Amino acid sequence: MNIMKQQRLLSIFGVSIAILSITRTFTHNPDLTSADTVSQTLGFAVPIALAGLAGIWSERAGVVNIGLEGMMILGTFGAGWAGYQWGAWAGLVAGIVLGAFGGLLLAVASVTFGVDQIIAGTAVNLLATGLTKFLAILLFTDVVGGGQAQSPPITGSLPTFTISAISGPMSTLHDKGIFLISDIAGVVGGIFYQLSILTIATVGLFVFSAWLLWKTRFGLRLRSAGENPWAADSLGVNVNRYKYMAVTFSGLLAGLGGAYLSITATIYRNGQTAGRGFIGLATMIFGNWRPGGTGAGAIMFGYIDTLRLIDSDNKNVRGLILLGALVLFVIAGVMLRSKRRNTGVGFLLLGGVMVGGFMAASNFPPEVAQVAPYITTLLVLATASQNLRPPAADGVPFRKGEGH
Repeated sequence: MNIMKQQRLLSIFGVSIAILSITRTFTHNPDLTSADTVSQTLGFAVPIALAGLAGIWSERAGVVNIGLEGMMILGTFGAGWAGYQWGAWAGLVAGIVLGAFGGLLLAVASVTFGVDQIIAGTAVNLLATGLTKFLAILLFTDVVGGGQAQSPPITGSLPTFTISAISGPMSTLHDKGIFLISDIAGVVGGIFYQLSILTIATVGLFVFSAWLLWKTRFGLRLRSAGENPWAADSLGVNVNRYKYMAVTFSGLLAGLGGAYLSITATIYRNGQTAGRGFIGLATMIFGNWRPGGTGAGAIMFGYIDTLRLIDSDNKNVRGLILLGALVLFVIAGVMLRSKRRNTGVGFLLLGGVMVGGFMAASNFPPEVAQVAPYITTLLVLATASQNLRPPAADGVPFRKGEGH
């Protein structure tokens, strides 16, 4: 089974690189696979990935966490408030603590008092938004460099790493423009170029979560709370305790993602999360409530954000159109092979339309890149809905001693 998974991952990686290489060749745009682009993609993906991982922890224990956005907001504020006074590391700790506090609030409301989880999560979002705006006015207005909607600059920074022995030669090879080889070199070089310690920590958290939730007794009990809490309770599992731990840790992860945003920007601002908590939920569904797929979804969002922000002449947006068309052709091939002919033909036609648009127009508005990840997520949900499997008791209230 492990060999099959490895072969599948290698196949997905190979197809992805081939699609990127074809797109770069046809658009004559080296930015699509450059080390700078890959490095920035990882940076943009971190807060989204942490929000998605936070959602996995909570929902695997059976609690829908709509409050991820609010927990990230608390994390951004905590990092800004502590960061300008005591430095980036203190800001990181404060962001984590406030995020965990938001998770604890959700656990108290939904687990102990049985408040509807959607309503409780929405309340956390509203509370976090209003509270941080009020505190920003109270704490930052009269401080040098601060204001009613922002903190003073955060002092210090967190370490970044560049392994020049790898990134340098790989970037040189990328610049040669060799099909496939240069693109692989660009990706490898970008992984080791200006790599933040929080990016490394995020990868470690994903690996740790996958091991803990699927390979340990603790993880089995936690997931049982989200699959069948009544059966778990009958076997002596303290279901509410596991729900509390999962939701609080979920808030911790979301707070870490929010702190990352403030620390990398070196300042806290109102609205800094820009909906990344909700995007994290989308990546969680994209990844079928598993760390691997969630991480891939976060990288997809981060990649599109990167291309949009570094696009000076709309070349990147045009490349995204062709890239999307090629992805649709691949999906169509998978659908046709699995004998889902109507769906496969539909994707072929849609891919053809996108290729036609790519050939006919030389410029596209930047808004195309903004909506691209959401359209991609909807397409995934439409094509893979039969294979998506949320925890069976996700969002279902649990009362000890009560039957289902």
